[in-house]
Amino acid sequence: MRTDTRGSLSLFTPAGQRKYLTTEERQRFLATAACHARPEVRTLCMVLAHTGCRISEALALTLSAVDFSEGFLAIRCLKKRSRTPIIREVPLPPDLLKALRAVHASDASASDRLWPWSRSRAWQIVKSVMGEAGTSIGPHATPKGLRHGFGLHAVRCGVPVNLVQRWLGHASINTTAIYLQAMGREEREIAARMWTAR
Repeated sequence: MRTDTRGSLSLFTPAGQRKYLTTEERQRFLATAACHARPEVRTLCMVLAHTGCRISEALALTLSAVDFSEGFLAIRCLKKRSRTPIIREVPLPPDLLKALRAVHASDASASDRLWPWSRSRAWQIVKSVMGEAGTSIGPHATPKGLRHGFGLHAVRCGVPVNLVQRWLGHASINTTAIYLQAMGREEREIAARMWTAR
């Protein structure tokens, strides 16, 4: 069991349950979402998994937020209240750009929201896809678990922490630093590299 020594800046609950999707769970989630019958569900799930945005930020997105030529999504940070909107640009993989264009670009105006659902309905949809993907019940099996999974995935892939900070919209690098913590099997793999190094 892990002890939460940093308050809310932890990837574990006080009871030691993880709050993030593992690499395998994230891959299964994306594979399940890619096969979903409703294209809008596919794109919502892909945006959450590939950008790490909060579900409320995703639901506020319009077609004008997608820069198809440069491959970025402009996400307005809804957590920070200020007179001047805080926008962060997150790069999108080509398959997500293609899906967004196919599903949303043909019949929507630039100011229409990409997904018409309420926050609670979108949360239920994401939870349903997680269930179909075989993700076990727990604090990790939520849209926030996708956000944490994105941060961990980015760090594991060697993305500089300052970019992860920007993409997630963290005001402090200390918040982003939680993704540098090695956990479970990943921690053992790092140790194994040390044991075999000569």
